Amino acid sequence: MIKNFKWLLLVSLTFIACNNDDSPATVIDSSDGLPLTAGTANFSKYVALGNSLTSGFSDGALFKRGQEGAYTNIIAQQFKLVGGGEFKIPYTNDNIGGLLFSGQVNPAFGPRLFFNGSAPVPVTGASTTEVFNPAIVAAGPYNNTGVPGAKSFHLLSPTYGAAAGLANGTANPYYVRFAPNGTTSVLAYAMSQAPTFFSLWIGNNDVLGYATSGGDGTNPITPASGAAGVGFDGTYAALVTTLTSGGAKGVVANIPYVTSIPFFKTVPYNPLTASAIGKGNVAVGTATINALNAQLYGPLKQALTAFGAGSRINLLSTTAANPLLIKDESLPNLSAQLTVAFASLGPQTAAFYGAVFGQARQATATDLVLLTTQSAISAAPTAADSGLGSAPPAPLNSFGITYPLQDKHVLIPTEITELRVATDAYNATIKSLADSKGLAFVDANAIMAKIDQSGIEANSFTMSSTFVTGGTFSLDGVHPSPRGYAFIANKFIEAINAKYGSNLKGVNVGNYQILYPATLQ
Repeated sequence: MIKNFKWLLLVSLTFIACNNDDSPATVIDSSDGLPLTAGTANFSKYVALGNSLTSGFSDGALFKRGQEGAYTNIIAQQFKLVGGGEFKIPYTNDNIGGLLFSGQVNPAFGPRLFFNGSAPVPVTGASTTEVFNPAIVAAGPYNNTGVPGAKSFHLLSPTYGAAAGLANGTANPYYVRFAPNGTTSVLAYAMSQAPTFFSLWIGNNDVLGYATSGGDGTNPITPASGAAGVGFDGTYAALVTTLTSGGAKGVVANIPYVTSIPFFKTVPYNPLTASAIGKGNVAVGTATINALNAQLYGPLKQALTAFGAGSRINLLSTTAANPLLIKDESLPNLSAQLTVAFASLGPQTAAFYGAVFGQARQATATDLVLLTTQSAISAAPTAADSGLGSAPPAPLNSFGITYPLQDKHVLIPTEITELRVATDAYNATIKSLADSKGLAFVDANAIMAKIDQSGIEANSFTMSSTFVTGGTFSLDGVHPSPRGYAFIANKFIEAINAKYGSNLKGVNVGNYQILYPATLQ
């Protein structure tokens, strides 16, 4: 496998330019073999609005090479072949990633990841990208207004670029960095440039934040309905209505189901084995499994069976893969019953068993374990994790094995349903407004579903959702790889051609890497 990665890392990130024939006046590098045309669109002032996807965020960070490979920048280069103007980007200072706040490193904004042959790890080096840099603001305005972390309603907030709002979370450092002032919304900033054409891909974070926090409630789903700035439908209507108010044409994309990305599809629900056999498995040991069956799983199974909930727990196997132990807050809480059942262990221990295992069960194939949970499996919970005032004692201090993984670690079926219902509602709003405003439309949800289920062939390469090697996603399991962004750009171009009669050709995804190396110039 390492040998394969060596040649993948040697493929340089390039862009496909037009091929001129003998006559400079006739440019033929189009989707139909005819001279290039913009059709009914005017690409002279293209402005892109959105979130991290729009900005080119990849491998867990925003960095210069990633910004260069953003699908929006790839599209802009194609627009230039038919009269498109300059596409200015608020470039970061380096290819390390991360942000400085008045010269100080903020650990919440770390460096990008690279694949070291066995796992994604952070690159070395210190970020040089300062959030409070007047020179960046002065060099604007920027055509790429994508802001990593932005939800739909954030694009309407006049204080989203206000430095004073960073402390309470009402502002975003990526926008503070290039916002003209602390009172201009992203939408107003885009409109100040009088765009003739726009792209809008927003709404992913409105559900993604809930999903990547395991549905624990710390990052709620944006309501599907409500006024502008509150509900998705009102907000999206305000965005599209404003963007088209000056006669601009544009392209919009809907929201993929977040559960189709590697972040939720990589860590198995049943990684516990007697020995470390197979990718992603966690070796528990035969002797430990036998001891757990006798001292924990067996007694729990017996007690839960008495309360009509025996299916929650089964004995561990020494020959097959075993499921993780998780907390399911949707289950009836049997804490009181278990406290009584384990009374012989003493009041304190019995109460502990009741509190910890009252909503515990073993994971099933319908649960999705977060990519970030991989590092938590078998780790010791802290006092904060337990919520009991102290860290769990040994041997009941092993996440996923003797102590249930918590809400933040796993998406359970009820949470997955919430995400799907919200996404469906968002997508109905997006499609309705795309149709009513005459905009090009990209069905990103259908495209991503196909990538996840069977893969899509593009330029003789198969784009799949397999983590690291699938070609579509970067090492954070959420954002696209360089090749993934090129593929997305082509899908946007196809939609634009279909709607406006242009014949842009797009790019060859094979000329784009699937992984960035540790060192980038």
